Amino acid sequence: MNKKNVFINTIGCQMNVYDSSQMAKLLKHKNYESVDSYTNADLIIVNTCAIREKAVQKVYSFLGRLSDLKKKNTRLKIVVAGCVAQQQGAKLIKRFPQIDIVLGTHAINQLPDLLSRIEDSSSPIVRIAFSEKIHETASPAISVTQKEKVSDFVTIMQGCDNYCTYCVVPYVRGREISRKPESIIKEIQMMVYSGLKEITLLGQNVNSYGVKEGLTSFPELLAMVNDIDGLERIRFVTSHPKDLSDQLIESFGKLNKVCNHIHLPVQSGSNHILTKMNRKYTREAYLEKIEKLRAVSPGIGITSDFIVGFPGETEQDFNDTLGLIETVQFDSVFAFEYSDRLEAPASRFSDKINSAVKRNRLQRLFTLQKEITKKKNQSLIGQTFSVLIEGESKNQLKNISTSETVELSGRTSENRIVNFDGSPEWVIDIESLKGETVNVEIVKAFSNSLFGVLLKSQIEHLKSEEGHFHVA
Repeated sequence: MNKKNVFINTIGCQMNVYDSSQMAKLLKHKNYESVDSYTNADLIIVNTCAIREKAVQKVYSFLGRLSDLKKKNTRLKIVVAGCVAQQQGAKLIKRFPQIDIVLGTHAINQLPDLLSRIEDSSSPIVRIAFSEKIHETASPAISVTQKEKVSDFVTIMQGCDNYCTYCVVPYVRGREISRKPESIIKEIQMMVYSGLKEITLLGQNVNSYGVKEGLTSFPELLAMVNDIDGLERIRFVTSHPKDLSDQLIESFGKLNKVCNHIHLPVQSGSNHILTKMNRKYTREAYLEKIEKLRAVSPGIGITSDFIVGFPGETEQDFNDTLGLIETVQFDSVFAFEYSDRLEAPASRFSDKINSAVKRNRLQRLFTLQKEITKKKNQSLIGQTFSVLIEGESKNQLKNISTSETVELSGRTSENRIVNFDGSPEWVIDIESLKGETVNVEIVKAFSNSLFGVLLKSQIEHLKSEEGHFHVA
């Protein structure tokens, strides 16, 4: 069978990244190889996001660029997958007739079969029906000689039952469904077998994993993953505050592989706005859970999400949000201006906020958080952290360095980015060091990262291990 090239353009969240990797695995059985450029691809897949209008416009822009390419290469197949595909279905084909397949969020497993069908038909195919169960994609055999990523994602559930008034996820991802724990464990074991050291468990609300089906609870699943030999670190997103149980909080103290970091989206510091958002918790309840987390793990890294300018947000509501940020002292935050999404109830709320006001509030929020992050990072100077090496730093990759050292990058358990130099007397074998955990002393602090130096004892240890260094 002749080999074909596939280019996958992934837009959006980590779950889309995981879904794209699953499509790539399925296509390997059809003799497709992934390529870095769409101009020489036989198959182009754009895996889409509908959470904000900006992400949807990215999809439209990319599809527009493919029109001329399809005219030049009539054998080219174009697939639109993900949330925009689920949301718009056949409407996408009317707008972009170059599309061959519209693949909904529950139809990924059908991709190989649909590609075979489209070869024998000139009519585009739309598959956007929801399924009542998760299809477990069979992973191909993994070669132990090929070192895979140091860190990767595994989706443990899909869909959402929370129906926050600003969000389209329940409408484009469906109702909440959890995977069986044994399938999750088997998938992670295979990834660890290939060299993976860190896993991030994904779900719209991982805290409610298994509840509907009466399966293992999420803290129990974490304990099972914690027992996997060879795995060093466990992360998870996203964690809904209303379902953050005491048992899960205690996991940060009991399970040695669970990273000392939690992403706990609060969205607003105002009880008035939290009620309008249908978040089902109060400011006070959120702060109580932060206190419990820090009691179990005083140095835990805490990050969050915020939406500014939600319909009806007064200046006092926004000041409540700033006050919450001051109180919690987050390590970092993601924040966005509210934007209407067609299916979401908030799109029909009448008391919308002026765009200029939203921009001003967003800037004020970022200014405050930048000061907090800078202060927190500076307080870490002189401290030593364990850093899982992911590879060369972005600084190293962007610049041609005249230094004899190589700048490496990794993350602490608290999810802080740390860049550091290798030893000047030795040349580092980058590939062999990927996945190593090293001790780094922090010597400089920046807005979004830290810079450190390997401890002398760590350098001597690495020198003694064959393959990491050779004499310059």
